[in-house]
Amino acid sequence: MKMIANNKQSGFSLVELTIVVVILGVLATFAVPRFMSSVEKTKATEAFSYLANIESAQARYNAERGLYSDSTSKLDIDLDTPEFFDVSAPSSANWETEWEMKLTRNGASSGYGRYTVIFNEDGFNTSASSIPSELAPNL
Repeated sequence: MKMIANNKQSGFSLVELTIVVVILGVLATFAVPRFMSSVEKTKATEAFSYLANIESAQARYNAERGLYSDSTSKLDIDLDTPEFFDVSAPSSANWETEWEMKLTRNGASSGYGRYTVIFNEDGFNTSASSIPSELAPNL
């Protein structure tokens, strides 16, 4: 009796590996931009949080003194400088009735560029801000 040796080796063929790589590539094509957008939205939230705190402090300052503050150092808050945004000083044509403050995105922004977030005495100024709408939180 002769024994016949089984020479078949187990493993994946080149075609099977290629199909897996293509499937992973297609999934990455959809997942990576969505992930980058989520990361940038989180960073944009830093600007909204910072400026919302400034807005509240400005309202308190105005209630006490009858005008808005021309400097964040005069406000009753102690905020850390935002990590992902450059901060401009408050500006106004008439400190008794209005103020405005702008944050500009610095560094890499996942393809969104150097957008701005602007707040004034009424809150988030959508018409003057250049932040893409998909990054702005629902206010």
